[in-house]
Amino acid sequence: MNLANKLTIFRIILVPIMVIIPFLGINGEVFNVPLTWIIIDFIFILASITDKLDGYIARSRNQITTFGKFLDPIADKILVLAAMIMLVESNRLPAWIPIIVLFREFIVSGYRLVAVEKGGKVISASIWGKLKTVTQMIGIIFAFLDKFNFGEFIFRVSTQAEAQINSASIYMTTGQYIINIITTIVLTLSVIATIFSGINYLKDGKDLFKD
Repeated sequence: MNLANKLTIFRIILVPIMVIIPFLGINGEVFNVPLTWIIIDFIFILASITDKLDGYIARSRNQITTFGKFLDPIADKILVLAAMIMLVESNRLPAWIPIIVLFREFIVSGYRLVAVEKGGKVISASIWGKLKTVTQMIGIIFAFLDKFNFGEFIFRVSTQAEAQINSASIYMTTGQYIINIITTIVLTLSVIATIFSGINYLKDGKDLFKD
């Protein structure tokens, strides 16, 4: 097994480790952010780096394999969806966001299966697909550090947010405000990119269903 494929497997192994962290009872905060979520965020960032690194190594060393092409996108989906489910569970992300992501992935996977059956036609990734990947990664990284709900400071200010604003220092409030704004904007962009990339697959793959 080459290095690129080992990195892909390592990314998959990091997912259950990331999921287990909240159950370990880790206490403490850093800059008003629970240490548990900082550790989770670090693991997610590490996994995201391996996503870029394994592809670069495979291409630069001419180590592209069928196994790698099969496993790499699966590892990406497992990582992103696991992170989003954790954020939904902790009330930091609305459930409709991972639902849209999952719906899009079902469409893409179905089209790829049909493409293979029809002779291996490849539907290339659009700018929307690339934007989706980047915004999902960045949005999740900030979401793990966000103590408030998705869109808290843009769409509404809850009792929790008001209490935090009244009790926290100006520095802490400003930092959390910025993180919440960035999280909301970037993940909203990721949803838009997810929808448009799915539409792009539908348009580019429509000929697959002509018998």
